[in-house]
Amino acid sequence: MANNKSVIAENIKKYRKKKGITQDRLSKLADITYNTIIKIESGATYNPRVETLKQIANALGVSIDDLMK
Repeated sequence: MANNKSVIAENIKKYRKKKGITQDRLSKLADITYNTIIKIESGATYNPRVETLKQIANALGVSIDDLMK
């Protein structure tokens, strides 16, 4: 499971860049703090809450599954 964090972090970054939005914009779209986005993408937040992932996934127009695989 140790690798799960980096998969989520990489996927969030990948989908965010694909949509051409900044971390700041994603934080507003997902209604979570900018700091949280930075921590998740950098891997500082090892295990983001499901609710947080759901908000990010919705903001990116993908499923939570997409973020985790």
